[in-house]
Amino acid sequence: MAASTTDPLSLELNSRRDWHLHVWRLSWPVILANVTIPMVGLVDVFVMGRDPNPDYIAAVALGAAMFSAVYWLFGFLRMGTTGLTAQAYGRNAISELEAIFHRALFIAALLGLLIILGQWPLKSMLFALFDPSADIGALALTYYDIRVWGAPGLLIHLVELGVLFGLQRMDYTLILSIGLNVTNIILDYVFVLVFDLDVFGVALGTVISEWSAALLGFFLVRSAYGRHHTTKGSHRLLDKQALRQFFSLSSNLVLRTFFVQLPFFAGTVLATQIGDLTLALHGVLMQLFFLMTYSLDAFAHTAESLTGYFYGAKNPVNLRRASIYSSAWGFLLAIVTGLAFLIFGADFVAIMTVAPEIQNMAHEYMPWLALAPIFCVWAFLLDGIFIGTTHIRAMRNAMFLSALLWAIVLLLTFDAWQYHAVWLCMNLFMLTRALLLFRSYPQIERAAANTAL
Repeated sequence: MAASTTDPLSLELNSRRDWHLHVWRLSWPVILANVTIPMVGLVDVFVMGRDPNPDYIAAVALGAAMFSAVYWLFGFLRMGTTGLTAQAYGRNAISELEAIFHRALFIAALLGLLIILGQWPLKSMLFALFDPSADIGALALTYYDIRVWGAPGLLIHLVELGVLFGLQRMDYTLILSIGLNVTNIILDYVFVLVFDLDVFGVALGTVISEWSAALLGFFLVRSAYGRHHTTKGSHRLLDKQALRQFFSLSSNLVLRTFFVQLPFFAGTVLATQIGDLTLALHGVLMQLFFLMTYSLDAFAHTAESLTGYFYGAKNPVNLRRASIYSSAWGFLLAIVTGLAFLIFGADFVAIMTVAPEIQNMAHEYMPWLALAPIFCVWAFLLDGIFIGTTHIRAMRNAMFLSALLWAIVLLLTFDAWQYHAVWLCMNLFMLTRALLLFRSYPQIERAAANTAL
């Protein structure tokens, strides 16, 4: 079980201090970049929350949830690209790096075009599923009709993030994410608070930002290749074996993402059924939840990049070290985040909305939000490890079992606990994911050890 130490990165990591510094060097740009991602949703809620009528917040929350439900299914474009890129980078397969990017870019553009062409039946399906009230439905319809035109730009952006993570160019992901989200924040302010375009302005700002990020990301990826640049990869766009591998990963990632998406999707649907005020509260609390998840995801992305790299380099010893050091820092951040929600949660809500009904209701549910980071962090970190090493089937199976348990408990508790049941089952889902993935983790180290022989 001798580990390969010929890859350049292994030669640089000779002590615990080296590992801590390297994990932080990769993670801090992603923390900053990821924090800006939910900032877009926070600003959306903030600008809508300047109106005491909660219908505007509810409509934007509903419209954003609809697109999240769709776009999360295409998360394989980011995750699959990261795993394949990181492993090719680790085994120094330079000619394959650009081919992976071009292949995924082509698929993303095609899928985005299909979303635009199929926007009308997709709209009918989503609005039938969420079934909003007439007033909120009309506002959400305006949001949908504009936002759908950003689909190709967003999917291309996901591919670009995947390549940058795989190449461990976290500094470029920071530039790309800040470019996307600062543009969106500025446009929100101008379109809504200056030109008074309300929901239409929020959606239009998001579309312009998504396309701008796709363009910026293309140039950042080209720059990130740098010394890895080669002309050979571009001629292998339709390589049958590579396409078969990508679609095999993608199909399992789609199933995995479907099961992950269920609690979020169902939470919005159930909040809608409970009432418009609960839906508005849900929109506020979920923005704080996403702020937490994107922060914790920084260490998951670091684990994803490093474990993928060492898996490709056939180095099981450093694969384990990457998992341990990333997890330690991720857990520390989870504790800090949970305490911040517990102490300052009410203040965060007050910043986001002036509606007193939402502020008063939020106090009742803040303890659930404070517990969430402790349960989520392990699920996210292990997700990153399984994605980086492309052990997707085991992850898919764990998600299925977790979703099954979540559904059973939700059915048993919702009538009695209502919106509390949504948060109880969300935390249970995250904990179950973590336990099942941890049980399967040794398979990854064994696979890395076998390829190293």
